[in-house]
Amino acid sequence: MAAAPPKLSLLLSLITTIYIFLSCTTITPVFSAGKPGPFACDVSKNPDLESFTFCNPSLDIETRVADLVNKLTLKEKIGWVISGSEGVSRLGIPGYWWWSEALHGIGSNGPGSKFEPDNVRAATSFPQVILTAASFNVSLFHLIGKAISTEARAMHNVGAAGLTFWSPNVNIFRDPRWGRGQETPGEDPLLSSQYAVAYVKALQQRDDGDQTRLKVAACCKHYTAYDLEHWKEFDRFTFDAQVTQQDLDDTYQPPFKSCVLDGNVASVMCSYNQVNGKPSCGNPELLNGVVRGQWKLNGYIVSDCDSVEVLFNHQHYKNSPEEAAAVAVNSGLDLDCGSFLLEHVEAAVSRGLINETSINRAVTNNFATLMRLGFFDGNPTNQLYGNLGLNDICTKENQELAREAALQGIVLLKNLGNSLPLSPTSVKSLAVIGPNADDKDFNMLGSYFGNPCEYTTPLKGLTAYVPTVYHSGCNRILCDVAQVDEAKKIASTVDAVVLVVGSNQTIETEGLDRENITLPGQQQLLISEVAKVAKGPVILVIMSGGGMDVQFAKENPKITGILWAGFPGEAGGTAIADVIFGSHNPSGRLPLTWYPQSYAEKVNMTDMNMRPNPTTGYPGRTYRFYIGPTVYPFGYGLSYSEFKHLLAEPLPTIMTVDLEEGHACQSSDCKSVDAVEPMCKNLGFGVHLTVKNVGKLTGSHTVLVFSRPPRVHNAPRKQLVAFRKVHLRPKGEEVVRFEIDVCKDLSVVDELGNRKVALGKHVLHVGNLKHSFNVTI
Repeated sequence: MAAAPPKLSLLLSLITTIYIFLSCTTITPVFSAGKPGPFACDVSKNPDLESFTFCNPSLDIETRVADLVNKLTLKEKIGWVISGSEGVSRLGIPGYWWWSEALHGIGSNGPGSKFEPDNVRAATSFPQVILTAASFNVSLFHLIGKAISTEARAMHNVGAAGLTFWSPNVNIFRDPRWGRGQETPGEDPLLSSQYAVAYVKALQQRDDGDQTRLKVAACCKHYTAYDLEHWKEFDRFTFDAQVTQQDLDDTYQPPFKSCVLDGNVASVMCSYNQVNGKPSCGNPELLNGVVRGQWKLNGYIVSDCDSVEVLFNHQHYKNSPEEAAAVAVNSGLDLDCGSFLLEHVEAAVSRGLINETSINRAVTNNFATLMRLGFFDGNPTNQLYGNLGLNDICTKENQELAREAALQGIVLLKNLGNSLPLSPTSVKSLAVIGPNADDKDFNMLGSYFGNPCEYTTPLKGLTAYVPTVYHSGCNRILCDVAQVDEAKKIASTVDAVVLVVGSNQTIETEGLDRENITLPGQQQLLISEVAKVAKGPVILVIMSGGGMDVQFAKENPKITGILWAGFPGEAGGTAIADVIFGSHNPSGRLPLTWYPQSYAEKVNMTDMNMRPNPTTGYPGRTYRFYIGPTVYPFGYGLSYSEFKHLLAEPLPTIMTVDLEEGHACQSSDCKSVDAVEPMCKNLGFGVHLTVKNVGKLTGSHTVLVFSRPPRVHNAPRKQLVAFRKVHLRPKGEEVVRFEIDVCKDLSVVDELGNRKVALGKHVLHVGNLKHSFNVTI
């Protein structure tokens, strides 16, 4: 994302938390009218603007931008390479704040969006991304993005938000301790890429199908290999990520590549950290070379907030502020979240460090984005989305979608003896215990949140089903004092117990990584002691962004059920209760590996290598490479129903790559061939599966197709190649079809970053089904 400048991050975080708490104690979706947001080319105020070429929406954007840039002085141009862009009154252009957030709903971070008592008081707060990703439902990703984009446009129309939103976060969740892993779609490149594309398209695409225009502008962040906040003596502002070319192209880059090539995202944000000794925002190979050159970004590149200042003052990458400004602009940066470029670019131009042509390039990319958004088309009320307003925010449909998203994401990890779902007629009394059970500080929303339309805690949701008795069990989420005796007294007298534990934003968030991946403080003691005295089912609900080592609970027969609920958003409490009492059949799957605590004790968080190293005992990272024990594996998740897979059609046993005449592999042994045309043409096959619900309840099921490639180029142990969610009635079945492209879906990345088709035995996995086939030449 964007983050607050380093010197202000903790203060702004505190202010934001206090503001949101005070302004949300009483939340209502009824709003008063706001004022229109800023826009250029307001001919009602200045009829002369109508003669300006850049104010003519009937002309192509390139012509309009060229006219505008030509009319500006150097100083005026420099005012448009910073996030708080300065207005040009003589041309009828107001100032503009680029920084708005829409990670899982419109956020209060950044000055571009704001919630006010007399205007927009709230917006729909969907589950944090990690839980939404657990649904493995691309259609859901799209629906959420579209709902948020509508609320964003509505807020813009009443002056409460900008048009440029610095979301989504598509970094790979590499290490379970990362505080911002909750913001991402998880550890898998394919899932992260498909989430990114669906979400970006939903934010940006207009209902009239005009591909040259944008509904709102998305931004994929943080480019690249960024996944450390503050761990021991290391922090994100000075961390130098040492990444092999193989890991970069195989793991870290795919979501960003998909964002640009498949999602046509309007912006990419470069990160604070260095990559192999060069700051991300001052690396011409990564910015001009890859994002702008190879991927052909149609939009602007923005820095994470104060990244250019960090490059100079924290990383000491250049000797003067002018040189720091120059390396950023010359590397391809278009927009500085901060003021560093405003303060130093003019001097850098004077010293000959930056050519004005580079400034023209930057402002051209920035203005082109705003023109695609209609910022220069006059009053937004006269545009496609001009009718959107306060009644389009916090609608019943959007709030129900927030509930549905939480329902689809919640993962059932344990259900001993089918103790779940609980029966609301059999359970006459319920103990609700735990520090997350009645969270009123909005920690359940996750980071980058705004004021929610409504807010239902787990206690409130469960109380709607059966009478409850509540006790926090801990003095706070850190649980340095566990109130075990009081909790045990309650638990021993009721028909069932629900323990709601885990972490919150004081434990894992931006600027804060974990050192341990166990439950905080004395939560384990509380859980174990309560389970001892309970006379009925004990259900453990875990709220967290990253995985937790709950092996003790997994093995404890008194703990009959375990749910992971991530940070489930404004309707999270209702969704948790719906799953526990059977109004919804859970179908979520873990989008990340849950490791034992020994992993955190053994593995250095700063080691960026994905692949294991047997000589040092390094076990590798993520399900694709990790060799070691897990608490729960990637893709794990139970249901109240049972689903079976059958092959509907036979699969091939041999795939032949047709080599061009004279290819080197025709005369020598090769382990792989380049995944390029024309060899890849028509090299694929269909996988048609019959999925049947053999249980007694209607439910959804995620079909996950994995591939295990030959062991060449230190390839992944296995990798996800396709997934699909189906909804089936009891005894119902559906044929699910996947088209597998061998070069695209089954290829691997070699040591130099080249994509290869491995020759030899490949194995496809779908549930308990396995199919082997050989790729030959």
